[in-house]
Amino acid sequence: MKFTLPAILATLLLGSLHAADSTPPSGFQAIFNGKDLTGWYGWNPHSSVKLTGEKLEANLKQQREDFSKHWRVENGELVNAGTGPYATTDGEFGDIELRVEYKTVAHADSGIYLRGCPQVQIWDKNQIFDPKKPDRKPHLGSGGLFNNTPNTPGRDPLVLADKPFSEWNTFRIIQVGARTWVWLNDKLVVDGNPMENYWDRAKPFPAKGPIMLQTHGGEIRWRNIFVHEISADEGKKIVSEADAKK
Repeated sequence: MKFTLPAILATLLLGSLHAADSTPPSGFQAIFNGKDLTGWYGWNPHSSVKLTGEKLEANLKQQREDFSKHWRVENGELVNAGTGPYATTDGEFGDIELRVEYKTVAHADSGIYLRGCPQVQIWDKNQIFDPKKPDRKPHLGSGGLFNNTPNTPGRDPLVLADKPFSEWNTFRIIQVGARTWVWLNDKLVVDGNPMENYWDRAKPFPAKGPIMLQTHGGEIRWRNIFVHEISADEGKKIVSEADAKK
């Protein structure tokens, strides 16, 4: 089959438009516009949690300035090479359903912070389990609440659901109160288990906070980041229906 230059250009244009399409499903809002970094800033809370006063202010200011040096938008995708502060939403969220697609590479280590707390984990599933580090189980796959107390329900995923590195993975995450449900590629990997307040386990899980996309160790790409804010009545229904199935 012979392709003309106009036909090739039209195909490329259609592909570009499709890649940049960030139209949310009904009832959801897009929190990444697929064009630029609007609505996001840089923050790695681990580097600032022990700071106070002027040192804290200087650290947070520097992280904001560094954000665009490490993050970029490419073909409708939010891209990071595994360096710099985490992509953090300007807005804060409480009870939500989050849908997001990601694609990563070997040896990368990433995740999604909910209400500013770590995290729904993203692993390189090909890593070999190291008995010297019994609490790290990347071979079990992504989606678990990795920063919860070891050996508690939900810390490790129920099933291995990761796709090969060349393919896009899809998360569906529901957060109601402290309870978290996670589906990875349409497979349930966390079934309503509480996410712990990593920053102070003696305190309740925060009522609101930003969504944060962690970057660590290798390139990760994100696209189609959609949020539905769950009302109080809807949240009660989700919890009651989930508990009725157990």
